[in-house]
Amino acid sequence: MDAKPQTLVVTGALGGAGRWVVDRLTEESYDIVAVDRELPVGTPPEEVDFRAVDLVDAGETMDLIAEVDPDAVVHLAAIPDPLNHAGERVYRNNVLSTYNVLNAAGRIGADVTWTSSESAYGFPFAESARAPDALPIEETHPLRPADPYGLSKVSGEETAKAVVRRDGISVASIRPSWVQYPGEYFVTDIRESFDLDALTANPSAAVGGGPGNYWSYVDVRDLADQIARTLEVPLDGHEAFHCHATENYLGEETTELFAALLGECPEPCALSGDASAFSTAKSAERLDWTPSHSWRTESAVPGPDFDAP
Repeated sequence: MDAKPQTLVVTGALGGAGRWVVDRLTEESYDIVAVDRELPVGTPPEEVDFRAVDLVDAGETMDLIAEVDPDAVVHLAAIPDPLNHAGERVYRNNVLSTYNVLNAAGRIGADVTWTSSESAYGFPFAESARAPDALPIEETHPLRPADPYGLSKVSGEETAKAVVRRDGISVASIRPSWVQYPGEYFVTDIRESFDLDALTANPSAAVGGGPGNYWSYVDVRDLADQIARTLEVPLDGHEAFHCHATENYLGEETTELFAALLGECPEPCALSGDASAFSTAKSAERLDWTPSHSWRTESAVPGPDFDAP
């Protein structure tokens, strides 16, 4: 982003994270056109213009972007994991919608922030636990997905790079962790049932063990804040950024968790205490962003009160 945008298109605006992101961005006095498959119920912000668009349809997507002519696009729309939908549907929906949004944004010269995923590395939905090349994991770590969701995110990042080359826009690919919501942190039940000895004895069967994202998470409010920061700071070309809490959600020594899961802690390793397996140093340096919410202080707070039908 060369200058702070005035008009935004936000896709996936009625999703779990989308509602929080739209709500957060209204604090910045943007003109927001919010997009989802359906129009909202409840009480959406009065200053937000909602549109119902099928982003898998290239014509609908281009028509919307060309009409609104935004300065920037925040693309959140996606099937968020490969667990409850056929793999082909996950891949097709995510790849086509992301291509259509990036292509349309590039054609009109609008910068883009979009949600890729830590799943692009291939860890969360792997059939068996995989060791990272180094700890903490940085954005330069190779992307090795083996599931349709992670693969769709890698395809999206490659599309972003192509559009940047063609049109000269900037694209921020946010790689969030498992998003948690105030008052319903799903990681709480895992932490309360966790047993380090059980993980050591049977990594694939123990609660909190097996393939996964190495016990990482992020509060949706921190995700929304990071997205807001990408709209405010100068960015060039394509850049990927981690969006993770600074600690694991179990409150255990992270190196001990890796040793229990994999038999040994991967090397090189520069982790201490319960530090997250994923580095957020680049986000801190380039975006001046650090997470401010933790499972240790998590509490229920009122969230956006609009939703899909």
